[in-house]
Amino acid sequence: MTTSSLFPNISNRRVATNGIELNIAEQGQGPLVLMCHGFPESWYSWRHQFAALAGAGFHAVAPDMRGYGDSDKPHEANAYNQVEVVNDVIGLIPALGYETAIVLGHDWGGPTAWGAALHHPDKVTAVGVLSVPFSPRAPTPPLDTLRTVFKDRFFYQLYFQAEGVAEAELEADVRLALIKFYHMASGEMDVSTLMPDKPADADLLPDLVLPDQLGAWISDADLDFYVGEFARSGFRGPLNYYRNHNLTWELTAGAPTTITQPALFVAGDKDGVIAMAGPALENMPNHVTDLRTNALIPGIGHWTQQEAPEAVNDYLLKFLSEVS
Repeated sequence: MTTSSLFPNISNRRVATNGIELNIAEQGQGPLVLMCHGFPESWYSWRHQFAALAGAGFHAVAPDMRGYGDSDKPHEANAYNQVEVVNDVIGLIPALGYETAIVLGHDWGGPTAWGAALHHPDKVTAVGVLSVPFSPRAPTPPLDTLRTVFKDRFFYQLYFQAEGVAEAELEADVRLALIKFYHMASGEMDVSTLMPDKPADADLLPDLVLPDQLGAWISDADLDFYVGEFARSGFRGPLNYYRNHNLTWELTAGAPTTITQPALFVAGDKDGVIAMAGPALENMPNHVTDLRTNALIPGIGHWTQQEAPEAVNDYLLKFLSEVS
């Protein structure tokens, strides 16, 4: 199992949900808080939150999302649409012996957390998301929009669409790929350099900076953990999340546009997602009607809860004390 000797109080087990099994990491007892990770990460991206939440009287649970780590990895690309991923998370609630949960998410876990709150208000009592602001369903298919915007220019999410292409590049040297990707989206990088002007058929990694060392937010031992995970599990499942933009859009026709549960949003002010999603951030209070926390942490990038664990924990514990 994907336990870490650095965090001996966090235990792992597999739990059946939505027709598959997910590996979950957990610590503590009390009301259930589910923490959904993003790309390319694992339950381990929440490592700094477990002790804080458990100490405050919560049952902190972070699954390896489908396709990651020791969780099941359906082969078909369309198995990774957000309706299925949300159902995985909602299914964990009764599987763990609860009727409701508070759901947190980061990166791809953000749309999952928002979706869980939006589509299952009877199961999700509060929602907190890092990095990715809520947006209601777009009027046009998202991949079509991206292709129109970028045309013949490179954009990583479009590069990820052809099955096997990004897998081959990222899996050729997992350590190199993760170092470059983690550095690229961190607070150490200038967000204006995140989308280089290169042709659509270019590869992802050659233009990314190879740092002498990663920032203090990720130790050599942390990197070793992630490298071990992806060396074993590969990148197909994680990349399939990006291949389902349009299918998720099709499956969510007629979706609600408003989240009414108590909500938290926190991001780094140097996060490239925030740079790209300014209008969504501005409009979010119109669609998330009980947004109790809406904060940008100065000086950090995309890896919110890893780059600024103490600040994130402060925000989370204040929020959880209000809504639990």
